[in-house]
Amino acid sequence: MRKFPLLLAALALPVMPLAAAPSGEAVHVVEAGETLNGIANRAGVSPEALAKANGLKPPYVVKLGQKLTIPRAKATVKEADPAAPARRAAAAANSTAKAAIAAAKSPEQANSPEQESVHVVQPGETLGSIALAAKVPRILIAEANGLQPPYAVRLGQKLHIPRTRRHTVKAGDTGFSISYKYGVPWEQIALANGLDEGAPVKAGQSLLIPTLLDPPVTRVDAPAPTPTPSAASKPARFAWPVNGPIRRGFQTGTNPHDGIDITAAEGTMVRAAAPGTVRFAGMEKEQFGNLVVVDHGDGWFTAYAFLSRVTVKEGAKVSAGERVGLVGHTGLAKGNELHFEVRRDGKPVDPLADLPKAR
Repeated sequence: MRKFPLLLAALALPVMPLAAAPSGEAVHVVEAGETLNGIANRAGVSPEALAKANGLKPPYVVKLGQKLTIPRAKATVKEADPAAPARRAAAAANSTAKAAIAAAKSPEQANSPEQESVHVVQPGETLGSIALAAKVPRILIAEANGLQPPYAVRLGQKLHIPRTRRHTVKAGDTGFSISYKYGVPWEQIALANGLDEGAPVKAGQSLLIPTLLDPPVTRVDAPAPTPTPSAASKPARFAWPVNGPIRRGFQTGTNPHDGIDITAAEGTMVRAAAPGTVRFAGMEKEQFGNLVVVDHGDGWFTAYAFLSRVTVKEGAKVSAGERVGLVGHTGLAKGNELHFEVRRDGKPVDPLADLPKAR
């Protein structure tokens, strides 16, 4: 009987000891005694797949020294994929973009999604998902940021989150004192609560304090800004209300301070920084203590807090340099000092920008 020592049937039992398992090979060279089944088992693939990959037909005979391609999953041959470097580069760029977006977050975003007042759009976010996390209606966020249907947001975009606050009226509160405390015009608070802005508030009354945001800029052809005069040539809008060292300056961000605290001896005269009309004169129990607020017109106000004594009455006309109170340590004062604020259109500004440079 004629013998074919180099041909072995795929289903025949091996006649030689098994070779090492080709579990990591992409190409296998058939050794003596190997069968298609045995090679497939050790490679971790099916005999059918191995036969198909190499164009073998029944009875699936393999030859000594024959090279068989092992059909591996694509994940095991990543580096053979010509698109892999591009995908890795894109992933790295996306990671860099995420880091840049995270670094661009403003101090308002240090809070949780339910508390932040500004949100930077992250990869994959939509207006709906942002609204859900912030627990603020989607339409309110759209209106606050001037978004139009279909309300698309873009990666890295900063969105104002309009949050509402409430104030419970206490004895001694007035519309103006509430307005000043929250930096929101009283007419806007009255409108939000369906009140007559001329009517007095009542103790125990719960007021909604609306959130006012700067309107979004829609013009793309705005003219170049007019150059601002240098600090040296800019005339001071206000005079110093009292002489003394500044204990704490104006701050914004996560630890805001809306004015400056000027240290002076108790009883030192506090003077009006400019002529105007007294809009509030009395006790503000939560923060300012004895407080005087003067309206200078054109949206400008100054405030004098922590006073030991108020020496003017609400509605009085005062001249620049006229006494409005005496230095003290009421409210949240850290000692004998004057807390002095400047506000424009309800928003605090750094008083040093509008005071003389030397005292």
